[in-house]
Amino acid sequence: MKALSPAFQAHLDEGTTTLAWCWRITRADGVTFGFTDHDRTLSFDGTDFEPESGLTASEVRSGSDLSVDAQDAEGVLTSDRITETDIFDGRWDAAQVEVWRVNWNDPAQRVLMRRGAIGQIRRGRLAFVAEVRSLAHVLGQTIGRTFQATCDAALGDARCGVDLEDPAFKGSAAVIDMLRDRAFTASGLAGFAAGWFSFGTVEWTSGANAGRRVEVLSHDLVDGVAILTLLEVPVRPITATDAFTIRAGCDKRMETCGAKFANVANFRGFPHVPGQDAVLRYATKDGGHDGSVL
Repeated sequence: MKALSPAFQAHLDEGTTTLAWCWRITRADGVTFGFTDHDRTLSFDGTDFEPESGLTASEVRSGSDLSVDAQDAEGVLTSDRITETDIFDGRWDAAQVEVWRVNWNDPAQRVLMRRGAIGQIRRGRLAFVAEVRSLAHVLGQTIGRTFQATCDAALGDARCGVDLEDPAFKGSAAVIDMLRDRAFTASGLAGFAAGWFSFGTVEWTSGANAGRRVEVLSHDLVDGVAILTLLEVPVRPITATDAFTIRAGCDKRMETCGAKFANVANFRGFPHVPGQDAVLRYATKDGGHDGSVL
């Protein structure tokens, strides 16, 4: 049951209304955008809802069961506020969405109709279609631990306990030269052994990718110069002198947890769980029955 202000309720009771839809989208990086289907800008709660922004919405698809309600928002890629590069870069993924019904003649008269998040985004040559999912989509997420030989904790989180701000696991560096589209040499990392930052993260502090975080595939040393290869090619180009902060990585094995981080007490895997090799074992006359890997 929606709670409406007396003034808004009186406006709805008049029969002739001046209503518009407004969408407020807050991305994961904290940037907020406002869109409306009205023909002029509406403002409330510190957000300007702009009309000519290249965004229109479909009807809301909802049901009486626990299925996820959805709505499609279609936009033009040539919009100044919604660019193909930002979409491809994942800046709009899981952005929080608020849908408001507003009296455009008096924006103080409004009601929040629904909340949700940006789901699947389909891109074409000139436009995109973003799925706006209701909060019910959270109910479909898998929650709980995974029983596996390797650790299921994220390096540096509360369950892991490793301090990634420790200088032993963190470095500040800059790009020297590009080798390939996702590989480059870097300065400032000569004091770290090869492989120390493999499976770690790079957080860009300057350049076109500033504020973005990417995973490291490999870390090599050639004549004392670090060579980093990223897991994915950045959407925006990397250039020489781009600065970044890099943090150590973990391959989730108990041996690495002990030798590299001295953190076996917090290891969250089950290294003694039988693997697929246990299924393939066979009876023998001379040994092979002590539970060890054949």
